[in-house]
Amino acid sequence: MKLKVALEPSDEGRYTVYVPSLPGCISEGETVEEALENIQEAIELYLEPLEDKITFHPAISV
Repeated sequence: MKLKVALEPSDEGRYTVYVPSLPGCISEGETVEEALENIQEAIELYLEPLEDKITFHPAISV
């Protein structure tokens, strides 16, 4: 799954990153790399409850 993220520098010299398509999915980091690593973890945690709800139904042939 590919998601677009928005990365913005903050006034304190850190970076804030969020996922526009996932409301409330936001993180930050001291560097760009750290912010991107942190948002990847935030995305995984955000989507985890959805994975639990997905059920697969096998195709039934007659």
